[in-house]
Formats: sequence, C-alpha cells, structure tokens
Amino acid sequence: MVLGARPLIQNAMMNNQNYQTNVVLPRRWVRELDQRAVADYGIPSLILMENAGRGAADVLERLGINGPVVICCGKGNNAGDGLVIARHLDLRGYLVQIILAMPGEELTGDAAVNYQIAQRAQLPLIVLGENCSEELIASHLAGADWIVDALLGTGAQGEPRPPFDRIIRAINDAHRNGKKVLAVDLPSGLDCDSGRPSQTTIQADHTVTFAAIKPGLISETGRQFAGQLHLADIGIPRRLMREIQEEFKQESHVP
Repeated sequence: MVLGARPLIQNAMMNNQNYQTNVVLPRRWVRELDQRAVADYGIPSLILMENAGRGAADVLERLGINGPVVICCGKGNNAGDGLVIARHLDLRGYLVQIILAMPGEELTGDAAVNYQIAQRAQLPLIVLGENCSEELIASHLAGADWIVDALLGTGAQGEPRPPFDRIIRAINDAHRNGKKVLAVDLPSGLDCDSGRPSQTTIQADHTVTFAAIKPGLISETGRQFAGQLHLADIGIPRRLMREIQEEFKQESHVP
C-alpha cells in the first residue's frame, strides 16, 4: 500500500499529549534504549514485550477486526510480541490462529515465556517447520481477515532464510488477494536502518513500531512496504528517551 493523503505516523496511544511521536532511532540505539530501561530503570524486559504486544493488539482492534487473525511468528523477540498479540486478541473475544515458523521449544527468553503462556491458555497453534511448502502456508492463511507479520525483528539483516522466505511470499500472495497485513515493529525483510528491502519482504498495509520510529520505515523505499505507520508506547521513561536522543544526536552530530 502506497501512502496517500493520510498522515505518515499515527500514535498508538489514545491520549498522546505527553508522548514524543517524532523520535527516530536506528537499530543500535533502539537496542540501547531497551537495555538501559532494563538495567538502569529496573523495568523487566517481559513487561516491555507485554506493552508492545498489547499496543499492537490495540491498533488492530481500532482498525477493525471482522474475522480470524492469523499471527505468523518467527524465533526471536518479534515472535514473543506476536504471541502477546494473540493472547490479548483472544482475551477480547477475537478468533486467533498462531503460526510458528519453527518449533516453540527453539524460542528463548521472553519469547519462550509467552510461548508457554500461549500453550497453557490453549491458544490455537500450528508449527510449520523448516521444510514447509508455500501451499501449506497459504492454506493456513486462507480464512484470515488480518495476517500479522511477527517473523523478523529489527535485528534481522540480509536475506530471509527458509522457511521465512516462503512464509513471506505466501503472506504477500495472500495480500495481493485482498488479505489485510499488519507488520510488528517493521515488515520482515526490510532493513530497519536503511529501508532497503530484501528479495522477499513483507508488503504491509499497516506497521506498528515500538518506542521509537526506525529510519528505514520512513525512507522513500521503506514506507512503500510499511504502509500506514503507528507508534506504540511500551513504557520507556521519558527521561531515558531524552537521554538516548541526546546521546544519539551527539554521536551523529545531529543539530
């Protein structure tokens, strides 16, 4: 979806007077932001993930859900965000289907915690595995009203490897056939700093990004893949956000 007359960025908070919507940070500084929120401010990383997933679920609900939501999850924290989204949508009474690219036992850290929660909550969950076919993936996407891309996060660089490349192609085929697609943090396959797409990159209608805007999402190329951009607050203290902004500006010699 090419951006038209709508504003480029919408804040995912209902009351956003006190939240900075114009913070743009590249990959390294977003990682620094998260690490210092945990180490210096004592915010558990699991809470940051919970806030991110709930914020994305809020955006989806405001956009309108009129059928099943299929959440495609990868292996890292992006997958954990997707699992949180699924839980919150299920809690609100929406039909959800989780598709894991790889076995859940390969998840680690906070993503593994949310996988265990999803299992105990008995959320519908399918594991594709490395050798899955595009036809099999397409069959799981066929009944979706929304497809959520929670495959690859900001740390991913280079061409998506199997089975992620096949899942991305299947999602894009479904998108061309009218399915709505929401990307979590950024479209899988897009470099978050440069906005350079891979050969297989998600074409999203909407992207919910967290804490700060990534420069690749607002680049001339990147915005064609991100669609409408929404910024979700994940609970980063304003003081820390100001500190990181100032340090980034000093390092980058930004006025």
